[in-house]
Amino acid sequence: MKSERPLSRVAIATLGCKVNQYESAGIGEALARSGHALVPFSETADCYIINTCTVTARTNYQSRQIIRQAIRKNPEALIVVTGCYAQTAPGEIAEIPGVSLIAGHGEKDRIPDLLGSLEKNGREIRVGDISPVRPFASLPVSRFQDHTRAFLKIQDGCNAWCRYCIIPSARGRSRSLSQDGVLEQLNLLGRAGYREAVLTGIHLGAYGQDLSPETSLVDLLKRIVGERPVERLRLSSIEPTEISDDLISLLRESTLICPHLHIPLQSGDDAILSGMGRQYSAAFYKALLVDLEGAIPDLAIGIDVIAGFPGEDRASFENTLELIESLPVAYLHVFPYSPRPGTPAADMPDQVPPDEKKRRAEMLRDLGARKREAFARRFQGRTLQVLVEERIDRISGLRKGFSGNYLPVHLINSRASQVNSLVTVRLEGFEGTRILGRVLPP
Repeated sequence: MKSERPLSRVAIATLGCKVNQYESAGIGEALARSGHALVPFSETADCYIINTCTVTARTNYQSRQIIRQAIRKNPEALIVVTGCYAQTAPGEIAEIPGVSLIAGHGEKDRIPDLLGSLEKNGREIRVGDISPVRPFASLPVSRFQDHTRAFLKIQDGCNAWCRYCIIPSARGRSRSLSQDGVLEQLNLLGRAGYREAVLTGIHLGAYGQDLSPETSLVDLLKRIVGERPVERLRLSSIEPTEISDDLISLLRESTLICPHLHIPLQSGDDAILSGMGRQYSAAFYKALLVDLEGAIPDLAIGIDVIAGFPGEDRASFENTLELIESLPVAYLHVFPYSPRPGTPAADMPDQVPPDEKKRRAEMLRDLGARKREAFARRFQGRTLQVLVEERIDRISGLRKGFSGNYLPVHLINSRASQVNSLVTVRLEGFEGTRILGRVLPP
C-alpha cells in the first residue's frame, strides 16, 4: 500500500566522488523546494536516499552497509538507492529487503518527482542503458551543506575505457554542460556567497567535445576568467594528456584559477601503463610535471596511483616508487587494485595477491606522507591566501582553511567572523603532520 502520510523528513548519504556530492546536493535542493525537510542521515527520516559509488569492491560493500543502516533506523521509511552501484548492479541491491526504489543515472534527477508515487512495500527498479544518453542532466545547486567551497558538475561520463575502470559503464559517454549553463551556475554560487568553486567531472578534460559548436575546457576557463563570477576557481582531476600549453599558460597568468592540479598517474611502469590502457609513458608524465613545476613554481600537484594491477611484479612496482620519488608532487591518492566485473583487467592473468597489494599500497602511502610534508615545509615562513572553513579540527581545536595550492592550514588565531573569508596567513610551523598558520591583519 502507498504511504498515507506525506514525506517530510529526508536524509541523504553520499559515497564517492565530488560529482556524486554535487548530484546529492541537487537532489536535496529540489526536495527542499518541494517542502521536504532535509535532516542528517543519523536521524530518523521518512525517506533515506543513498547515492552510491562502485569504483572498488569496497565501495560496493560500504553502499550495502549504509542501505542496511537506513532500514534499521526506520523500517517504515522509503529507501531510495541511486548512483554508480545502482546503475551497474541493481540486482544485487534488489536482494536487500526494504529497498523501495533503485534509480539509475538516467533517473537520478527525477528522484524528487518520483518519491510521492513510491510504495513502501513495493520495489521499483528504474535502471536503463546509460550508453545512448546524450543530454547533460544536472539539478541546479546553490547551497552545499557543511561546505565552504562549492562544487559544480560541468561534465559527466567517460569515453576513455581504461581496462580497470567500470565508470564508463556506470556513467555513459562524455557529455557537457553548455558554457552559458556553467556561467549561470557559477554566478548563482557567487551570489549565494561562495568564494571558491571547484569544477568537477568524470573526465573533465573532455569538456565541450560533445557540444555544438565544439569547445574545450581552456575556452571555458578563459570565459570564466574574463567574467570572474567567483573569487577562486579550482579544477578537479584532469588527465596528463589533456594538459595543453594553453592550459599551462592560463594557470600561470590567472589570479582566479588556483595553482593546484590533480593528475592521475596510476603506474610508473610503461608495461603496466600499456596494460591499463593509459595513453602515455612514464617519461611523458615526468616531463609534464617538470614543465609544470618550472612554469608555476608554487603549483600543488596531486596524483592517483594504483597498487597491484595485474602483472605488476616487484620490478614494475619499484619503477613506480622510483618515478614518484623523482616527481614534484604534493600528495598521493593510493588505491589497491580492485577487480571490477565486466572490465578487461578483471580477467587478466597474474593477479597480485591481496596481501601484496595491501603491502604495496602502504608503501605508496608512506611515500605520499613524506611528499606531502616536504611540499608543505617549502612554504614555512611564507604568506598565503587561505579560505577559512567553519569546521573545527577535533584534535587541535583549531579552525582550518585551504590555501590556493591546497595546503590544509590550522589557524592559530582565527575568529568565527572570518569563516568563508579569504585571509592572509603566515605559515609558522608544524605540530605533528598539521600545518600551523597565523592570520595576519588586513
